Amino acid sequence: MSVLKNDRYLKALLRQSVDYTPVWMMRQAGRYLPEYKATRAQAGNFMSLCRNADLACEVTLQPLRRYDLDAAILFSDILTIPDAMGLGLSFGVGEGPKFARPIENKSAVENLPIPDPEQELQYVMNAVRTIRRELKGEVPLIGFSGSPWTLATYMVEGGSSKTFSKIKKMMYAEPQTLHLLLDKLADAVILYLNGQIKAGAQSVMVFDTWGGVLGHREYLDFSLQYMHKIVDGLIRENEGRTVPVTLFTKGGGLWLEAIANTGCDAIGLDWTVNLAEAKARVGHKVALQGNMDPSVLYAPAERIEQEVRSILADFGEGSGHVFNLGHGIHQDVPENAPKVFVDAIHEYSKIYHK
Repeated sequence: MSVLKNDRYLKALLRQSVDYTPVWMMRQAGRYLPEYKATRAQAGNFMSLCRNADLACEVTLQPLRRYDLDAAILFSDILTIPDAMGLGLSFGVGEGPKFARPIENKSAVENLPIPDPEQELQYVMNAVRTIRRELKGEVPLIGFSGSPWTLATYMVEGGSSKTFSKIKKMMYAEPQTLHLLLDKLADAVILYLNGQIKAGAQSVMVFDTWGGVLGHREYLDFSLQYMHKIVDGLIRENEGRTVPVTLFTKGGGLWLEAIANTGCDAIGLDWTVNLAEAKARVGHKVALQGNMDPSVLYAPAERIEQEVRSILADFGEGSGHVFNLGHGIHQDVPENAPKVFVDAIHEYSKIYHK
């Protein structure tokens, strides 16, 4: 493996000193780039793009050619695990994900297989290996998974949901069934992320997109407990370096102390959280990633720069901040906006790292 030329992202996650604040963007490989649309058309559909290691590598690298990003993130989807469990995943044109065989009862949970990363999910591992090779040590590669709770919402609802009524019904009426499902998913995620690490991912992230729809106690019992299990089960050193782990719950600002207590290295924040307050609460324990509202990228360049400066000032001096958006980049942002964003972070953050 090549020597890593830019390790600022990994260092910042471990709260080690850097010369400027590193940045990457959630969904940085995606539909806002015309070259992504061309590659996806070549693949035929979204899952075919994920399953082709060379094309998945190509779309992973596309944003790095345009913007001075400090990390690459594997191009894949959070629903690869439930798909590999045999639930029949499909993406309709202009629609969200759908499962042909959603989980409706305890026997369906008991019959779920735990996918082998080098068998059913080998296409993901092949993509990781290909991307690592093609990155040539320029920047680190981030691997990822959905959280057990977030994966379970899609598996029980049969797709996206606005109300989460089916999974919440299971949570309150049949909690033992849901716990069984979440425990199985945690085991699957541990295998999956460890597979990505062995294949070359230098940092991993767990996306808990829907944790924020839970009540206070329910979040701790049905989401965070299982992310804690994952953190405990992960490979934390590979190729002579620490492999940092980031947990990101959208809407998770209420639970920062509890998330920091899992043993993760960093917490992803959405834009509802004030970075200065988050740092005061948990900055002694974990790094923080975030947290500009992706919609700011619709604004003129001066307004984007103003927001960047404001967030940098909120975090203040020292390492332990990875700049990011508070959620995925929108597909219709102006083409130049991410460049303004990334360059402003590098330029205006230097004063905080003397």
